[in-house]
Amino acid sequence: MRYILFLLSIFSYSQQTLSVDFIKCTAKVLPDFESKSISGEISYQFKVLNKIDSIRIDAKNMFINSDIKINGKRVGYKYNNKEIVLFEGYTKGSNKLEFTYECKPKQTLYFVGSTDDFQIWTQGQGRYTSYWLPSFDDVNEKVIFNISFEIDYKLAFYTGFSNGKAVSEKKRRIKFRDSFINEPTNAVYKFKMKKPMSSYLVMLAIGQFTKKDFKSKSGTPIELWYDIRDEAKFEPTYRYSKEIFDYLEQEIQFKYPWQIYRQVPVRDFLYAGMENTTSTIFAQDFVVDSIGFNDRNYINVNAHELAHQWFGDVVTATSSKHHWLQEGFATYYALLAEQHIFGDDYFYNELYDYALQLSKAAKTDTIPVLNEKASSLSFYKKGAWALHVMREQVGAKAFQKIVKNYLRKYQFKNVSTADFLAEVKKIVPSFDVVTFQKEWLETPGFDMKTAEIYLTKNKAVSTYLSLVKKKADMATYKEILTTETYFPVKQYLFYRMAAVPFEKKKELIELGMKQNLYIRQAIAETVEKIPLEFKSQYESLLKDASYKTKEIALINLCENFPDNANSYLEQTKNIIGNNDFSFKITWLKLYYLNGNNAQFERNDIITQLIAFTHVNFESAVRQNALEALLDLDPHNEKVIEALFLASQHHKWQFTMFARNTIRKLLKDPIFRQKVEEIAVKSKDSLKVTYEKFLNE
Repeated sequence: MRYILFLLSIFSYSQQTLSVDFIKCTAKVLPDFESKSISGEISYQFKVLNKIDSIRIDAKNMFINSDIKINGKRVGYKYNNKEIVLFEGYTKGSNKLEFTYECKPKQTLYFVGSTDDFQIWTQGQGRYTSYWLPSFDDVNEKVIFNISFEIDYKLAFYTGFSNGKAVSEKKRRIKFRDSFINEPTNAVYKFKMKKPMSSYLVMLAIGQFTKKDFKSKSGTPIELWYDIRDEAKFEPTYRYSKEIFDYLEQEIQFKYPWQIYRQVPVRDFLYAGMENTTSTIFAQDFVVDSIGFNDRNYINVNAHELAHQWFGDVVTATSSKHHWLQEGFATYYALLAEQHIFGDDYFYNELYDYALQLSKAAKTDTIPVLNEKASSLSFYKKGAWALHVMREQVGAKAFQKIVKNYLRKYQFKNVSTADFLAEVKKIVPSFDVVTFQKEWLETPGFDMKTAEIYLTKNKAVSTYLSLVKKKADMATYKEILTTETYFPVKQYLFYRMAAVPFEKKKELIELGMKQNLYIRQAIAETVEKIPLEFKSQYESLLKDASYKTKEIALINLCENFPDNANSYLEQTKNIIGNNDFSFKITWLKLYYLNGNNAQFERNDIITQLIAFTHVNFESAVRQNALEALLDLDPHNEKVIEALFLASQHHKWQFTMFARNTIRKLLKDPIFRQKVEEIAVKSKDSLKVTYEKFLNE
């Protein structure tokens, strides 16, 4: 029945877009962190093209002001907690709709942190903006959105933005006797779009941010935002950003289609990034210093979300069946941008990695790309592979022309796969689009044999493939390590030799330790039992420009040489590590277990770890701290409370960790008894959470 209702809803919207054209939305919203709510004044300009019985606007779980006006007059309406249904007051031609609303969104608008350090941001992927802004779940309804919002004047260090260009706001002044004085008022931020977009791309981001301004080669303003505390991480975080922008604009051969481009990292974002029109939001995980850059950087996500400004934002798929037109294109163009920066070896190595993932998944992933139920892996990486095959077959120049014509023809509209393939046929009539669609878009699985034909054009991948198919050969391995072969091939050698005794691979390890940090990292990971003769060399890994390598090395050194643990811990005591604080938390745990410390010092370590579970820290930090605490002090009341609080978090990955851990630990009678004791004296929502798990 739900499926039938869903189909009817889609049908009614497709009918509505034929009869009604929503042109512009002007909204002023006031988000409130304390109450986790948002209220707003909203107006829509729309045209009735053909006679229609009712007009629908999606608005989830909102309180709608009883005064809804069309063309200045109050009108009747229906509201079912999902959509506003208008049935009177509009006429053929131009109309204006006005109303106010308020809501406490269950999703899409997120309030992160605490009252003294918070962020507010949106994630409307797909069709969820209607949880905080009355709008349209149908991606085929494209509207010009002009959003303004207020921030309390007391929040001096907070700022934010929405889609489009900022519009200056005049400050209000009041007259006092014979002179004017400024009256404290809330800061109002106004943003205007010039072109229409689908509702899921509307965004809002508020926090303690600042920015640096740039301009692309073609003159587009670029704003790179960041948390005011992350000034020192700005350069490595946004490294190559302008170069990526200029490259994509040149490669796509279609000028960046919006007025401005900006990006901002936010805490506990649900995904890697989101391509909101003009204004990308991405995860704070990618905010790194120069060492963290070597462990995880923003380059691929940066290029992917920027590519979406063309593929997804300017041309939007008519339905999820054609989702590959967004994700496949963004994935492939991000890879092309990385090829421009890092070279062919990197490009083909990544394509090979995609192929391996797809080939492995093919055993269970039986839904083809051109299907609304296809997996993300298919939409993204098989979609990218399909485009690579096409580009290789038609040639880079012809492919460039196809894409340019496709974007030009369908800009600010919605498209299907047939629309794109029709443009391919126009430029390259000889290209067999029917076979292409059947083999790459309509057939499940992944054709690894065909992929290898394209991959072996690259010498590094060709070498890799030949190694995979051969038995271990130390002489061949030594030869590879003494050449300029691309480093992932060399990494692979050490992972493959993981079970080989140290003495048999000693010479190869000596060679590998003289090479780049990623090869050294592979050695750090695969040499767990460290011979005394290799001790000093292994200790040098603590100085590598990688927090991941440092952490692996510290754990293994403390385990292999416990008498020297204090020395290793002293040497690394000031390192925090990446954004998940993995290194620092590992250090604290090792210090607790191995350090020469008294009981009061161990208590202090527990206190420090508990502090990392506070809501002001991201979920990755909190999870790492909880995992350490559950090993060291699992029955501590504060640890248990922090674990149950984690089960209420908005980020599903963290929530799943907490729930699975709780259920596992409750099987232990001692832990269960402790939770029962805590539940009796708890209050409010946390008490409900304790009882919920205890009663499962």
